[in-house]
Amino acid sequence: MSEPVINPRTYVPQDQLYVWAMVNPAAPTLVGELKLSQLVANCATFTYDTQWWQFPLSEDLPLVQGQEFTAGDRGSAPGAIDDARPDRWGERIIRHIDRPARLSILEMLLFAGDDRFGALGVSVSADEYIPRYLGPYPQLRDLAELSAAIEDLQTQAPITADMQRLLQPGVTLGGARPKALLQTDAGPCVIKFSELDDAVDTPLLEHATMTLAKMAGIQVSVTGVLPIPSRRGKACHALTIQRFDRAGEYRMHCLSARTVLRAARLNESYSALATVLLRLGHPDRQGAMREELFMRMVFNILTDNTDDHERNHSLRLGFDGYYELTPAYDVVPTLQNLGYQALSVGTAGAESSLENALTELSEFGIKRARAIELIQQVAGVVDQWEDHFKQQGVSPADMDLLRASIDRDALKLQRRAFC
Repeated sequence: MSEPVINPRTYVPQDQLYVWAMVNPAAPTLVGELKLSQLVANCATFTYDTQWWQFPLSEDLPLVQGQEFTAGDRGSAPGAIDDARPDRWGERIIRHIDRPARLSILEMLLFAGDDRFGALGVSVSADEYIPRYLGPYPQLRDLAELSAAIEDLQTQAPITADMQRLLQPGVTLGGARPKALLQTDAGPCVIKFSELDDAVDTPLLEHATMTLAKMAGIQVSVTGVLPIPSRRGKACHALTIQRFDRAGEYRMHCLSARTVLRAARLNESYSALATVLLRLGHPDRQGAMREELFMRMVFNILTDNTDDHERNHSLRLGFDGYYELTPAYDVVPTLQNLGYQALSVGTAGAESSLENALTELSEFGIKRARAIELIQQVAGVVDQWEDHFKQQGVSPADMDLLRASIDRDALKLQRRAFC
């Protein structure tokens, strides 16, 4: 890769950038050209390069040479390219730390940096891959400084040299929670922190929830927790998440459920995502993936994870040319007792009930008897949540808040009916 030349202080806004495929980072491949739309304010357009024939980036970006694609929405990019944007936390860093001369959708795509989620990169050149290079990443010895910088940014403290060194745009598909990349002996991982107004130790709760989901037979991202010093006199942790969009030295092309559902012109529902898996997944793995998705839906209902929106589910393109569900991520009780999910569950819409979850089984390719078995498997493990969370070190105060959510009658009676 070329020496980094993109500096936010000297960057001159450009109306033309280039998308590169970084599946093999040692051999970047030009995919196409990005421009600012002349019809929709702050909207990116995309055109494939004439030499790119490897695969369509998403179903709504078919390989049609000379076709200019647009999302048509303000502040967006077409298809899979929108998934290459920074998340809301990353945008916050670009706005307050990088502060480039312009803040259009093109700058958001460029300044997300060289190690964003998935396999796409954005460059200022079509001749060589010249991205906004980020790094070196913080290491474990920097954890206290990194945590302090995260808190300072949330309180809008003056930007210091350490904050500029430690804070970099987010690398995940969606969300506003504070996060960064951390370099460990096993390679870079995502590290997430609490927000200042969190009522609970959210990173520790997410780790406990993710490991509980694993006990239920759900494929989850590998997580860990690190104790961090707090300037608020309260014990807290950071959550580490092993990257699932990397395979050794290679990067895996990933799509959010939002992108695949929009491309298929389907509503934002679990059953619609199951339908997409039937079309994009390997024939030998479609059934298992659709059962997996059903189990995730049931688990989210029973643990009050109602932030299960379309960016908190994703697919990755395997080296065999088929898509598969990525491991589950961002799974944590929201403690809001809303009674409805972010994605539609069944014929009763987003209602958070197992009865609703059983209404569209044909879309999952599951018979009712098998669905009951899967619910029993998940409900039996969720019924042990309290012992598991205590073993993970969740505080008594946080446990009280969790009981008021997970053990409220609306959820407890549902799971007990299947235990």
